[in-house]
Amino acid sequence: MDDSTIINFSGRDTITDPLTDLLRKGARELLQAAIEAERDAFLAEFAERRTADGRAAVVGSGYHPERAVQTGIGPVTVKVPKVRAKDGKPVTFRSALVPPYVRKARSIEAALPW
Repeated sequence: MDDSTIINFSGRDTITDPLTDLLRKGARELLQAAIEAERDAFLAEFAERRTADGRAAVVGSGYHPERAVQTGIGPVTVKVPKVRAKDGKPVTFRSALVPPYVRKARSIEAALPW
């Protein structure tokens, strides 16, 4: 005899809504394109910086691990690009849209009562 009063809601986290999925996909693509544009503008600032053999000294160098940012429509995953300098002078790319360690959109933080 099972006296358990626990009810298993096995599908509550996997409810799929096509409209929400479409919105998240669009938000992810838009955010990724905006971050890529930020990186391109950052690289353009250092276009005149060259190595001894004439190549660009500041270049794109892959992506940081993908992370989720909590937004009003739910979590949106994003990959922030990395930039490196080949001439020994350090440079750091910081996205204004998704700064390091940010996991929630500002509108979500403003809505949460402390």
